[in-house]
Parts: sequence; structure tokens; C-alpha cells
Amino acid sequence: QDYFDAAPTFKQSYAPQSGEIFGILKQMKETFESNLSASQKEEMANQKAYEDLKAAKEEEIAAGQAQIDAKTDELASTDEKNAEAKTDLEDTKASLSADEQFLMMLK
Repeated sequence: QDYFDAAPTFKQSYAPQSGEIFGILKQMKETFESNLSASQKEEMANQKAYEDLKAAKEEEIAAGQAQIDAKTDELASTDEKNAEAKTDLEDTKASLSADEQFLMMLK
């Protein structure tokens, strides 16, 4: 018997497994695509939430700055009124003293 003329036996027993590998790879690709899509949607939602938070905080900062400006103006006005009141008090005390001296002279 001549073994060199015989048909190789490995051709008969080999069954290709590439279909199973392609199936696994296709499933992995679909999983990755769905994960990517979910991650992109989550990132967009987080970006919108960040923008909303940023806008709200900027509004709060602007409102706080306006309040600071109003309080500064109010403080300046109050300081001015206080200075005027002190001047009036000094004038009134001087006038009282002069009036008391005049009254003493009348007696």
C-alpha cells in the first residue's frame, strides 16, 4: 500500500470554526456599539446638566453682585446721613450752649 497516493485524512475531519468566531466578534461589536451609544447619551445628558448648573450659578453670582452693589450704596448713604446727623448734633449742642449762656445773661 502506497501512503503517498492516499488522500489526506485531515481534510475529511476538519470542520471550520470561523463562523462561531465571527458570531462572537459580531456580538462583541454590537455590545460595544450599544455601550458607546449609551455612554454618548449619558455624556450629552451630563453636559446639559452641567450647562444648566453653570447658568444657574452664574445667575446666583450676578444676583449676589447686584446685592453687594445695593448694600454698598446703602452703606454709603447711611454713612453720609450719619455724618450729617453728627454735624447737626454738634450744631445743636453749640446752639444749646449759646442759648444757655444767653439765658444766664438774662437772669
